[in-house]
Amino acid sequence: MNTEHLHLITDLRHTLHRCPELSLAERGTMERLKGFLREHTSLQVVEEDGWFYAVKPGRSGTAAPIAFRADMDALPIPESINLPYGSVCTGISHKCGHDGHCAALCGLALALEQRAPERTVYLIFQGAEEIGQGAMRCAPLLREKGIGEIYAFHNLGGYPEGAIVYRRGLTQPASEGLTISLHGRQSHASAPESGVNPAEAIARIVLFSRELLAAPHKGMVLCTVTGVRVGTGDFGISAGDGEIRLTLRAEHETEMHDMEQALLGFAAQQAQDEGLVLEHHVSDYFPETRNYDACLERIVRAAEDLAIPCREMDRLWRASEDFGHYTKVCPGAIFYVGNGEKYPPLHTGGYDFNDRILPVAVDLFAALALGR
Repeated sequence: MNTEHLHLITDLRHTLHRCPELSLAERGTMERLKGFLREHTSLQVVEEDGWFYAVKPGRSGTAAPIAFRADMDALPIPESINLPYGSVCTGISHKCGHDGHCAALCGLALALEQRAPERTVYLIFQGAEEIGQGAMRCAPLLREKGIGEIYAFHNLGGYPEGAIVYRRGLTQPASEGLTISLHGRQSHASAPESGVNPAEAIARIVLFSRELLAAPHKGMVLCTVTGVRVGTGDFGISAGDGEIRLTLRAEHETEMHDMEQALLGFAAQQAQDEGLVLEHHVSDYFPETRNYDACLERIVRAAEDLAIPCREMDRLWRASEDFGHYTKVCPGAIFYVGNGEKYPPLHTGGYDFNDRILPVAVDLFAALALGR
């Protein structure tokens, strides 16, 4: 990409970083991105509920369109490093690099402005990736517009800066948040027999979650306790309510659902035995993300043509990604661009998107969009 375009999207990235917004609240972010596209390109911008897309018509009316996705949301993590473009929003910052993903997609828009593609290109700017709700809203567009393939990238530490990193088949697992609540009856701490305390049932559910992991599985499974709450903590009150939160994660969505049903079945039995009322809630649902071989081959060939080094991952990246909703509709692939082998990890206070990898992402996107 040329120097002028790099300066434009780097400045855009810094503007987005300064004004981060959480999932489902990305209104200002969308306005800044739409304003950039309208000022610097002739792409048609189409607004949807909580997201938008831009279109560059292709020269050919026969080839199926191609799509690219960027995510827009930030995280509830305070800005803890001194940046000239640091977040001005208390307790919120772009600690996953979605500001960089959006800037790179705008860089692709600038490239498409200079050279008309053979086939129509859709640029999808998606919200709510961090809570697993964004892609579900956008995925129907693929079927509606007859899109033939879709691509995305994520920045990733632990790999050489600027290298294209990829994995065949399953690249990121399915996951969900499971909240189990048990309601009994509060009583005075001196007369616990007068109430119904859920503490022992909650403890048994925690232990049962460990037993689930010991059973045979087709692939990697994890059941992580992320929070336990029982009662108020007041020394004069025997608890009447309790809650346990777990993150279920698996290579295969079916095994994740099996874990969920086993936990709920066990919890229901505990509730029945102890005289408790059971409630549960599933949130932050992410499908398994699997790359299509043909799409991944296009990525690798494009990287080789651009003399960008490639690194194949020997294991999946355990973090979940809602890009899998798109590949349930049409073929696609997600790849990663290395931030550096000792770069601060994602979702930590010391992280900031590495601007030096922007040209790599844009050039590879452009090669995919403009190639045959």
